[in-house]
Parts: sequence; structure tokens; C-alpha cells
Amino acid sequence: MSQDLFGICPYVTAQRVLRGKWSIVILHHLEDGPVRFNELQRRLPEMTHATLAKQLRSLEEYGVITRTEYPQVPPKVEYALSPLGEEFRPVLAQFEAWGLRCIEHLGKDRG
Repeated sequence: MSQDLFGICPYVTAQRVLRGKWSIVILHHLEDGPVRFNELQRRLPEMTHATLAKQLRSLEEYGVITRTEYPQVPPKVEYALSPLGEEFRPVLAQFEAWGLRCIEHLGKDRG
């Protein structure tokens, strides 16, 4: 399928919105409410600062998360699921369940 199917084909659209390696993991970490950038970075030490910033910016541009800046010193910025991101919660639950089944299956194959 061609990239020009974005906005037409639901699979291409979803794939593009979630194309980042860490997108689903970031959304999982936002499920419990707003999280500051540094807290996300602490939770995801394998991810570089630049990669996290890029992934957050992309998810925000697609309307899946919100970014809220608070006018204070030091600056405070929080990220949260948007209404569209909230709709993704059941999908995240299914990803988790399927991932657990995959872990079990892979463990049996490796045993």
C-alpha cells in the first residue's frame, strides 16, 4: 500500500500515527494521567532525550496526546492522552494481553 492512502485507509493511517518505535509504550505510560517529560525519560531509560521529544511531538501533532505548559519557573510541561488517545485505551489493553501471550509462547519455544 502507498503512503498516499493516509487518511483513507484506516490501517495505513493507524500505522503512520503509531509508527514510532516507542509510541505504544509512551501511550501506556500516559494511561494513568499526565506525566512530565523528565518522568517519562526516567521510566524509559533506553530512549534518548531526542527520540522521546520527537515521539512526543509526533503523537501531539496527530492529536493523540496533549502537551500542557505551565507558566512557572522552572518551566513545567505535562503530557497526557487527548480524547483521541483515550479512545486508544482498549487497544492498549489488547496489546498488553497479546504481548503477554507472545512472551509465554516465545518462552515455550526457547525453553
